[in-house]
Amino acid sequence: MAKNSEKSKKHISPNEEKLHAGIELINRHPVFSRLKLYRYSESCGEIQSSKTMSKKTAAYLSSSGTFFLNKDCPLEPEQWAFVIAHNMLHRAFGHFDAQKLPGYERIREDGTSEWVPSFDKLQWNIACDIYIDKFLADIKFGKPIREYSLTDLGMNLNNERAIYEYLMQSGQNLLNCFGTAESGVMDMVGLEHPLVYQAGRRNEYEAQFAYALAASVSDVVGEAGGHRGLSGKKYTKSELAAQWFINHFPLLGSLAASFRIIEDYKLCNEQEISIAAICVEAGEIYVNPAAGLSEEELKFVIAHEFLHAGLEHGSRCKGRDPELWNVACDYVINGWLHEMQVGKMPNRGILYDESLKDISAEALYDEIVNQIKAYKDDETLRGYGKGDVLLSPLPGRAGTGVGVVSPFSAYVSVEEFCKSALRNGLEYQLSTGRGYIPAGLIEEIRALSMPPIPWDVELANWFDAHFAPLEKKRTYSMPSRRQGSTPDIPRPRYVSGDIPENSRTYGVIIDTSGSMSTKLIGYALGAVASFSVAKEVPAARVIFCDAEAYDEGYISPEDISGRVEVKGRGGTVLQPAVDLLERAADFPKDGPILIITDGYIESDLKVKREHAFLVPQGHRLPFRPRGKVFYFE
Repeated sequence: MAKNSEKSKKHISPNEEKLHAGIELINRHPVFSRLKLYRYSESCGEIQSSKTMSKKTAAYLSSSGTFFLNKDCPLEPEQWAFVIAHNMLHRAFGHFDAQKLPGYERIREDGTSEWVPSFDKLQWNIACDIYIDKFLADIKFGKPIREYSLTDLGMNLNNERAIYEYLMQSGQNLLNCFGTAESGVMDMVGLEHPLVYQAGRRNEYEAQFAYALAASVSDVVGEAGGHRGLSGKKYTKSELAAQWFINHFPLLGSLAASFRIIEDYKLCNEQEISIAAICVEAGEIYVNPAAGLSEEELKFVIAHEFLHAGLEHGSRCKGRDPELWNVACDYVINGWLHEMQVGKMPNRGILYDESLKDISAEALYDEIVNQIKAYKDDETLRGYGKGDVLLSPLPGRAGTGVGVVSPFSAYVSVEEFCKSALRNGLEYQLSTGRGYIPAGLIEEIRALSMPPIPWDVELANWFDAHFAPLEKKRTYSMPSRRQGSTPDIPRPRYVSGDIPENSRTYGVIIDTSGSMSTKLIGYALGAVASFSVAKEVPAARVIFCDAEAYDEGYISPEDISGRVEVKGRGGTVLQPAVDLLERAADFPKDGPILIITDGYIESDLKVKREHAFLVPQGHRLPFRPRGKVFYFE
């Protein structure tokens, strides 16, 4: 084997050795090394000899993405690196893409338009060569294979189209100065068949290059902050897994650049972290190295924690049982990661049930509280009966801050930053068409991006849906107040039309059990009364209920808010009140019902009519509600 390797080594010419040295320079560069699709290999490039390529041609690129290198061309390693990068950038900048080429707009017979390439291929090739060489000069990479001065061109070099138009107008012949092929030969082959992408798709090379630039900047920022990156520090398996998201998965790339990965067996042992946990406030993800996960399993685990942060699962707990809420969030997240095929599920610590697809964490939590025994001891990534979302920093780590987030903490909260990073990652990934994202996850990310609607506005909308504004009419029997200044001019007043009996009303069921405080009931009744007056509801059917229903009949809004004696204060069963109202002969069949409760009621409440719940903030119903739920503060 040694003799054969020596023999093969002797057959490599000095020029080819320099070519391989140039390839190595590409593979070590912080940007070009990340371009996996164009990194030189047998699948994306061919090394040929002067028998098939002119000795004066260093390289050329086809529209398919394959570039051809001439091993007999006498170039130095820095020049070879320049040549390879030059051809990579032709695809990265979309120089073969139909929508970027010069042309004209043609109107079809059906009235739609299309962009028709109509250009001088040679001059477009030269314009692209100039643009790329300007870019490589700006980043100071490699060494040009020809002597030229970009500053002497006297044109705008920041746009290929502008360079092309200048060349067409001036008639300059610059083919001998730029490009990687010999004089008179183009280094872009296949321009006669421009690349056209289907709707919703785009140049994957262009998207990868943009992300490679972002990832390299992240490394520089991390190095400047004394964390990691270009310092030469060896990445652990967990850090490599996190780095993968920066390079390949835009949805979570920004979050991956913002959190520190802490691999400390002692810390994890003390805090009972079996596999992993996250603290958004501290900006840290804790991974137990003793868990022995593979890199693919670590990708799944770290993506799981990133989604906890971006979806604000810590702050969305809002009075729920933290462990059960964590379990509900885990089931939802793991379902999405399974659909996206991110990494590999570990054998333990992962809560996954295919039957729970397309359900929100809030709805799943409401189901779980009815089956606490079945879910209470579920194993999360932190361990049995423990949530992997830490709601406060671990002892001694309160001031560690977030990787690259901490400089902005004075202007935006960490949770707001994480939510924004996930939203921006979603838009970038959707625009590049890189990978499948479940519709439920897209919907949740976008919903979190919208400012929350105040509960009173939601309740007002509910009233609007059931009580349209009454038509006004003019009457002279009630003169306008403006007539006082002009008594000789009769002026009518606008008044509401007659309201048919029992046509504009609704039912109010008020939980008067011992768990409802007088202040709470008074506040809820006041809110109901004010909306009733605003929507011109003459009376509402009021029923108090603890374990027994107390029918108060129809009461005007003014009496609801001030002169009602609250009855009950015993147990908590609301079904009798619902049944009484739904069976009442004098209550409209389409009359809606508003139920005011603190949530400590039976778990099998059945309401057949259109209904809604008014519940104090931080309280939850013990079942999945079919009607709307308004959480008042």
